[in-house]
Amino acid sequence: MRGARWLVDSLRAKQPFNKELGQHFLVNDDLIEFSVKHAVLTNKDHVLEIGAGPGVLTEALLNSNSKVTAIEIDRVAVKHLREMFAPEIEQGRLEIIDGDALEIKWPQNITKVIANIPYQISSPLIDKLTKYIREQKEKSLDLVLLLVQEEFGERLVMEYESDVGSLGMTALLDWESKIIKKVPPHNFSPNPKVNSCFIEMIPSNEEFPCDKRLVKQVIHSTFSQRRKKIRTTLKSVPKRINRIPQWHSSRWKKAYSSLIDDERLECRPEELDFDEWIELCCDLDKNSV
Repeated sequence: MRGARWLVDSLRAKQPFNKELGQHFLVNDDLIEFSVKHAVLTNKDHVLEIGAGPGVLTEALLNSNSKVTAIEIDRVAVKHLREMFAPEIEQGRLEIIDGDALEIKWPQNITKVIANIPYQISSPLIDKLTKYIREQKEKSLDLVLLLVQEEFGERLVMEYESDVGSLGMTALLDWESKIIKKVPPHNFSPNPKVNSCFIEMIPSNEEFPCDKRLVKQVIHSTFSQRRKKIRTTLKSVPKRINRIPQWHSSRWKKAYSSLIDDERLECRPEELDFDEWIELCCDLDKNSV
């Protein structure tokens, strides 16, 4: 192996640090190896890497004998990756996709997603991952392992009471998530100003009696005004209710009216747990028709 420092320095020789792309590269080989070992990869896996950059994780993933598809938005980094891993590309073990991971279509047969992502895409990437597993025909994806900003990871898994919010609540609709390791800034080049962590996300494949999209909208709406009682927020029709099949403003008003005396509406959003949100949304759905 050439190692993380060598690969980062090789890319840096071709272009300077790009702050806009959030390029803080992990250079600790032990942590890179940790992420690959945690994923328990085999030659039957097809791994998606998002934001391959200099290829420090790409190299470790290829050493596990898995097939790897790496998406990279930076054209200079794409050229660098194709130079560094030309033999693996020729052998069909690695595919480099030049593009935005949030915009392009991903391969259908991905089994794992492992990535050290630019922190600014963390939230939209979770949305993309969620859409992917809901639409994946074979349900082959069984693990997501991401290196993210520690504060984001804590909100995703709702590590503390103060972290309870729409991000963590809506993630529970599709994922079982946990923080598996915290990573200080000195493990990156250049050093970020924040701490990082590895998060593990496993698809729950759980179904609910009501539309998950309704639950997500209700949770987002109420937590966007978390100081207000749920009653006050839900009295107004959610802005995107028409995006949910068979839902519209008149149906919403009927659903809300049916629960006008419900004690749960006297709570603030953080006072309901996940199961209570599901029950509330199922009652809204049931009483709206």
